[in-house]
Amino acid sequence: MLPIGPEVLLLLVLAAFVAGVIDSIAGGGGLLALPAILLAGAPPVTALATNKLQGMFGTASAALHYARAGQVEPRSQAGPALLAALAAGGGALLASHLPAEAIRAALPLLLIGVALYFGFRKGLDDEDRAERMASPAFNATAVPGLAFYDGVLGPGTGSFYMMAFVSLRGYGLLKATAHTKLLNFASNLGSLLVFAFVASPWWLVGLCMGAAQFAGAQVGSRLAVRIGARMIRPLLVVVSVALATRLLWQAWSG
Repeated sequence: MLPIGPEVLLLLVLAAFVAGVIDSIAGGGGLLALPAILLAGAPPVTALATNKLQGMFGTASAALHYARAGQVEPRSQAGPALLAALAAGGGALLASHLPAEAIRAALPLLLIGVALYFGFRKGLDDEDRAERMASPAFNATAVPGLAFYDGVLGPGTGSFYMMAFVSLRGYGLLKATAHTKLLNFASNLGSLLVFAFVASPWWLVGLCMGAAQFAGAQVGSRLAVRIGARMIRPLLVVVSVALATRLLWQAWSG
């Protein structure tokens, strides 16, 4: 039985489709999806769990298309993806015991930093550059660290992954986007498995939104592969600033 009316469900499905397009290119789809679920009347924990459910379909869709387009080799990410799932599950499990308010207060500054990095750093395109951190060290530190954050809070995880791949691994923007999606899917899955036990997701709503996320992510990932950094870079800046603005407004009004 649906906890909401069909007209509200239709609006949530539309929001999920748009979120899927945006998230597959630059991350930050939760900027649209999570507030929409909250506005539909879901309690906060239920909204977080439902958002993880529907977002999982979008990241899976984008990861699948990027793999088919030859932008990422899924087998090479199997180990890091497992680490991401475990770390995100741990983050979701321990969320109530962490100083979430302090982390939430620092988020707008971090996101503005992401926007400034991608907006003003010269030479950012689809070409790879020299790495600053080797793959084993990156997989052992940045991947589980960001996945743990995704399990605890979540906003901006995709953008943070992008920045890590570009600044530490030296990836071009399109390659960084492609490698972000499977890890983001894994962290969504890991945290959802925990939320399924400690929360009550709107399963049917999440699945309907997930179908729209899947379709939107197919559209967005195709655009990203076709256009590359010319689309990814400005959208990253816009999404990061928008998410930071929303979090600042939320803190101010709260």
